[in-house]
This record gives sequence, C-alpha cells and structure tokens, in this order.
Amino acid sequence: MIAQHTKEFSKNAHRYDDHTALQQEIACYLIAHITSTPQTILDLGCGSGAVFKHIPWKIKHFTGVDSAQGMCELHPTCKEVEILCEDFESSMLFARLSPPFDLVISSSALQWASDIEALIANISLTCKEGAFAIFTDKTFEAIYHVSGLSSFLPNAQALRVLFENYFTCKYEIKTYRLFFDDSLSAFRYIKKSGVSGGKRRLNVAQTKALIQNYPHDYLEFEVLFIWGTPLKA
Repeated sequence: MIAQHTKEFSKNAHRYDDHTALQQEIACYLIAHITSTPQTILDLGCGSGAVFKHIPWKIKHFTGVDSAQGMCELHPTCKEVEILCEDFESSMLFARLSPPFDLVISSSALQWASDIEALIANISLTCKEGAFAIFTDKTFEAIYHVSGLSSFLPNAQALRVLFENYFTCKYEIKTYRLFFDDSLSAFRYIKKSGVSGGKRRLNVAQTKALIQNYPHDYLEFEVLFIWGTPLKA
C-alpha cells in the first residue's frame, strides 16, 4: 500500500518546487556544514533534487531514492546520477545497494519513516558519514495547539537519543517561520508543499474553523540537523 505522504508528493510533484523554498534552504544548510568532499552519496528521500542541486564539489556517483514516481521524474539526471523509485525503508533496497557510501544524506524526509530506529541502524551500516535534517514535533506547533491534535512528527530529543546509539554526532536545532498574507494561504502551503505528509485528521467544518481561528500570519517549523560518523562495532 502506498503511504499517504507519497500520494501527496506525487500528486503535487509538478508544482512542488514552487512551494519548497524552505526545504531548499534546509538542504543548503545541511550540505554547507559537511566538511569533507564525499565522492559516493546516497540520498534518502531525494525528492526533486534539493540535495543534489546544492552539492558544490565534484562527485563520482550519486544515488537518490524516493518512493514518489513524480518526484523521481523531476530529479536532475546525468551520468553520475542514479535514481531509484523505492521506499527508503525497504530491506530489499539496502540489500542491493553497494555500501559503504562516503555519505548517506537525507533532508526533510526521515520524519516519514515508520520505524526510524531500524532505518538509522541500516544507515549506520551503509555509510562512512551521515548528514540528516528532520522536521520535529515543534513544526506547526500553533496549529496543533488550536486544533487540539497531537503532532505526528518525531521529538528532537528522542531522535538525538536514537542517533547516539549508532553515530557519533553533532547537532543543531533551527527554527523557521514562513509568513503569509492570510491563513488560507498558509494552509494551502501546507498541502502543496507536502510538509503535512498527507495527514488529514480534521473534517471540513473543523478545518474551516481552524483556518478562521489561526492566530498568526506565519507557520513555524523546527528542524533537527545531525552530522555524524557511525560508531565502530
């Protein structure tokens, strides 16, 4: 069964880059703090290519993985690039990859993992170095406060604990605000950017009430950045 967030990304793929300035900024920041120049790279949740587009050094091979076909079709291609349309949690995927990669990277994607600890464990066996940017449960905090819903996104501290089981890491938490002319524009952004993951837990009347009562002209986001090397066995 295709995950709901995959359907949302595929459906909105043709207009995705028009609504992802934040994801582009996050990918740029993540890459800018990589101090090495890895030559073989695995990008999990590669989307339309935000990570690849921001790599400033020459590489030998880049493997991008994304389960949304529409996104894979938008990713830049060249002789150094291989794109796999597949679930990045698939055990078959990791079985047929050729590790170790110099770098495994994921920007704005790992929050969708159904078993993130198992995925982190797999990643640690697949790379010499890792770099990750993950939306946390402080994203859309005001929306959850007004609606009374709980966040489906992971907690930053819990993520740090998980990563420390497998990586020697350095961390940074950054908060962002995107401003909008009105609440309706903000909620349209959530849907079209895919940041919501396709989660729809309010009915039409509740959604209208939330839009009317939303107290800010901005949306807030929290991102946990992680850079690290796998722990030695």
